[in-house]
Amino acid sequence: MSLDPENTILMETTKGKVVIKLRPDLAPEHVARIKQLAREGFYDGIVFHRVIDGFMAQVGCPHGTGTGGSKHPDLNQEFNAEPHVRGICSMARSQNPNSANSQFFIVFDDARFLDKQYTVWGQVVEGMENVDRIKRGEPVRDPDSIVSMKVMADAA
Repeated sequence: MSLDPENTILMETTKGKVVIKLRPDLAPEHVARIKQLAREGFYDGIVFHRVIDGFMAQVGCPHGTGTGGSKHPDLNQEFNAEPHVRGICSMARSQNPNSANSQFFIVFDDARFLDKQYTVWGQVVEGMENVDRIKRGEPVRDPDSIVSMKVMADAA
């Protein structure tokens, strides 16, 4: 599989490596934000604070509680028809559809009830078995974390 280095995320977690193919064709503003935050080192050390078996693993809150975001403004929704199935990466948000900021989740199993209500921006193409090994909980006790998250083009 040929990946575009500018549109590929390399995420090292405490459970191993995860490679995410970005989808700027679906959500250009969300992809730009994920790359911006990765390049700022925002995600490095952030914990998977909400991990629900058979559903998803959520990460991206600087407080580790699901209550925070980055210093950047919230994004307007870019809902799309991409289905929420295993390996999909989608933005978390509050009740306000235009509240996505830095938190995202990776889907373990089909979650089609989320379709067209959350912004899909990527897909795990390698390392989903490592996502499966992330410690469960809501909140998670002694949670797993992102060790580092980089845009492939920047990884030397």
